[in-house]
Amino acid sequence: MSESEDKAKGAANKTVGAAKDKIGEATDNKDLQDEGKAQKLKGHGQNLKGEAKGALDD
Repeated sequence: MSESEDKAKGAANKTVGAAKDKIGEATDNKDLQDEGKAQKLKGHGQNLKGEAKGALDD
């Protein structure tokens, strides 16, 4: 996977995760909230992976 693909997937996971977290909080659904937090963390990791690939290419 390329740098830009990793960053795009990371951004998508962070966005969807944030939405799940907020919906879970609003509906008092702890499982959905936890799922959202985990997805945001996954997205953050994917973004870091993309940044690392970019740094290695420079």
